[in-house]
Amino acid sequence: MKKMKNVTKLRNDIPDPTDFELGLWETVDELVELLLSKHKDYGPRNIADAPGGAINGLRVRIHDKTARINNLYDSIRDMAPEHESFEDSFKDLANYAIIALLVLRGKWDK
Repeated sequence: MKKMKNVTKLRNDIPDPTDFELGLWETVDELVELLLSKHKDYGPRNIADAPGGAINGLRVRIHDKTARINNLYDSIRDMAPEHESFEDSFKDLANYAIIALLVLRGKWDK
């Protein structure tokens, strides 16, 4: 069995966490839950078998998500997006970055 760093222990080692630190851990927890949930739905092959390779597939997804954020921000700044919130878009970007790190480290399922 592989040994993982105990994230809960790391979190609990902070004696008097600031609002920033608490917010960081909450956000990381949300990202982990979302990525694990989406990974169950999509599986690993949508990334692993992307045309041009996994990193290229992630580049395309990151570009598309960034273009969407820019378009929404520039065009409907004062209105809520119709299909996906800015927060959802930024969560996806963060998780794409995490997936890219897993791919680079050889830890993404094939």
